[in-house]
Amino acid sequence: MKSYLFISLFLVSFSPLWAQPPGGAAGTRPGAGPAIVGRISGIVLDSINRQPVEFAAVALWDMKQDKQIDGIITDEKGHFRFPEVKAGKYKVQISFIGYQTKELSNLEITPQKPDVNVGQIMFSAEGLTLKEITVTGEAATIENKIDKMVYNAEKDVSTAGGDAAEVLRRVPLLSVDLDGNVSMRGSENIMILINGRPSSMFAASVADALRTIPADQIKSVEVITAPTARFDGEGSGGIINIITKRKSAQGVTGSASLAVGNRINRGNFNLNMAKGRFGMNANISGWGSWKRPGFVDFYREDYLADNQVRTFTQNGSAVTQNYGPGGSVSAFYDLNAYNTFSSNLSFRGHGDTRNEVVNSVFNDPLAGFNQTYTRTSNSSSLRGGFDWTTDYRRTFKKPEQELILAIQLDGNQNSNKNSLEQLADDPSLLRNERNNNLGYNLETTLQLDYMHPISPRVKMETGLKGILRNIDSDFNNEYWDYDLQQFIVNDLRTDEFYYDQDVLSGYLSFTTKLGEKYGLVTGARYERTYISGDFKTQPATFSNSYGNFLPNIIISRNFKNYRTLRLSYTQRIQRPGLRNVNPFVNFNDARNISYGNPELLPELSNQVELSYNANIKGVSTNVAVFYRRTDDVIESLLKINENGVSETTFQNIGITESWGVNLFASFTLKKFWTLRGNLNVNTYDGQSTLPGLNLSRQAVVWGGNINSSFSFPKDIKLEIFGNYRAPRQTLQGFVPSFTMLNVGLQKEFKKKLTLGITIVQPFSEYIKFPSELQDDNFYQKSISLIPFRSFGLNVGYRFGKVDFNKAPRQRRNSIRNDDQNRDDDGGGGGR
Repeated sequence: MKSYLFISLFLVSFSPLWAQPPGGAAGTRPGAGPAIVGRISGIVLDSINRQPVEFAAVALWDMKQDKQIDGIITDEKGHFRFPEVKAGKYKVQISFIGYQTKELSNLEITPQKPDVNVGQIMFSAEGLTLKEITVTGEAATIENKIDKMVYNAEKDVSTAGGDAAEVLRRVPLLSVDLDGNVSMRGSENIMILINGRPSSMFAASVADALRTIPADQIKSVEVITAPTARFDGEGSGGIINIITKRKSAQGVTGSASLAVGNRINRGNFNLNMAKGRFGMNANISGWGSWKRPGFVDFYREDYLADNQVRTFTQNGSAVTQNYGPGGSVSAFYDLNAYNTFSSNLSFRGHGDTRNEVVNSVFNDPLAGFNQTYTRTSNSSSLRGGFDWTTDYRRTFKKPEQELILAIQLDGNQNSNKNSLEQLADDPSLLRNERNNNLGYNLETTLQLDYMHPISPRVKMETGLKGILRNIDSDFNNEYWDYDLQQFIVNDLRTDEFYYDQDVLSGYLSFTTKLGEKYGLVTGARYERTYISGDFKTQPATFSNSYGNFLPNIIISRNFKNYRTLRLSYTQRIQRPGLRNVNPFVNFNDARNISYGNPELLPELSNQVELSYNANIKGVSTNVAVFYRRTDDVIESLLKINENGVSETTFQNIGITESWGVNLFASFTLKKFWTLRGNLNVNTYDGQSTLPGLNLSRQAVVWGGNINSSFSFPKDIKLEIFGNYRAPRQTLQGFVPSFTMLNVGLQKEFKKKLTLGITIVQPFSEYIKFPSELQDDNFYQKSISLIPFRSFGLNVGYRFGKVDFNKAPRQRRNSIRNDDQNRDDDGGGGGR
């Protein structure tokens, strides 16, 4: 009932605004049309080599008021465009590191001539010196903005033929382990968005979801460490927004790419079309790996009475293979200058197979036996899903006044099948089982956002949102009866689990310009969560509800030469995801079982951050220090029962505190050589709060990466990338560290055809990944050996011709479900 009531209130709450005429004010003269708006466009070229200058800052000034009213950056072809400019006189100011500032004045928009195309603008470089090294302007791969850091992935040739995980490894502040699990400044409690929108594809496995996104399809990655109230409260560690490549210029364009290697193969095709007020994009992709062997050694000991030690050892090998298709189609239509509709439908898939043979020895001195057996298992999984989102966007005569209504449906279905056979001399150890788990996940989102400029210096943002999640997990187990010679259903491990999670929220935020140098963003968000769950046959039911008031504040100070100091405070929550709550018991290894905990509470974190951005003599730098405290931390907890079986589940295990510093620098040497480096250092200080559990752990965690980019004559590019991620800490131990070296070489022909080669981990075929867990009752260690060296060839082709001077106005995605586990306006925040 509460959900239907919310939806009704949601649809009528802003109806007075919808009833207003386009002018946005009651009493506007009937029949009055919108004021004439035009556009100002041009192309910025290097005055020496006549090549486009990408990422140059272009500011639009109102000459009558003598103030800046808009600002954008040039695209990869040097184009810029201000799509909606009212009648009047303007000037355009163009600036970029390593170039002399260029200014064009007296550009007039009139009803008779509303469009001004300034044509080609020659941008003259100026020499900057760093000691004896000549530094010139660079097309920024990393951008430090007021409210986020942006990594422009399409500038990196070493990720060609890879996936999203390989792209995220290159992003400052982020770390990605071997399995594709992502952390930001030591925390894995982050929210990942696609084009500003959530996706339930990340609910079951972030790593599997990242494998389905081709690196060639990613335009940029935004890292947001201090989200404003407009963002959902989830993601206690921060937010990652992956922006995919979508063209909106007039004309028909497309691209195709193919990558073939000894580890993985991938293909991708894109088609873009825009004409007048209508446009659409389509994409289809697929990937598949070759069979990959792997090896593991495992040892565990737990401590019994009379100083006896019980041991369990395993060693074995496995062969895995992965594959997956994906695609999307999107369209937009500008009804008029004030009303726009857009819609996007995407689909995804992921499949994998695993065949494993493991030899085990279990020794229990108190029970007086030593068991030896061999287990053979074969497993397969299939996951498929879709996202459908439709937006209605309404603008008004008043600049920056905007109303957005959006709806999203997000569905997932997965099937996991496993069969195993265990052989031994002891008949009691014989096993022959089949396990199946079918999962269904449907998520419905309604969202309403309204932005209103109260004055030239104060902007208000407010909105309502409802997320309705329905999860169904159907699991069953069958065992072979050696007497009856047939499979029998195991009722104790067969059931169906129903889980509902509804989140209703509202927010209010203000962005204020305090003079010319200071900015302030203040806001708060309230979220009410309703949870319920039950089983089809078991008499276990539960329900819970809780509310969270989440404030945030950001203060920024601008200095000369693109320098900014920012201080922020945010409070965030992290709700348990599907993987955390699914009660399905994984019995693949009978002495190492795992399952979810549907009664988990959300984490609550408080973070303070001080950051400084600067461009000093051509060197772009970012330094940030932070403190974060998280209560009710969700971590996996392993316990050994009286039979020597380890049970791993998730618990709200305790409290963690972390102090950290992040350093990033980027600069260009000798025109053709760019260096970028990133270092993250933070502490881990955890303390358990569960009754009867006395655990604490302190550690210093560090990681980083370095990238060297070369641009040679005849459109040849070389990228060398190195990455290190320290072991991830938990209260019971650590999981493996990760080191990787990538080399990419690419040659471009006539701006259409590209050929390249990518090499990963050239100096070692296998990588070892050790992990350790322990408490007062046990010690456990495992070492995995994974083949990682790879060589790949990739080819790409672009076709079609576009007219950027007639490009339709830019659009932003509106729905961001950044609530679950897993504007540069000088104000320090924004959208």
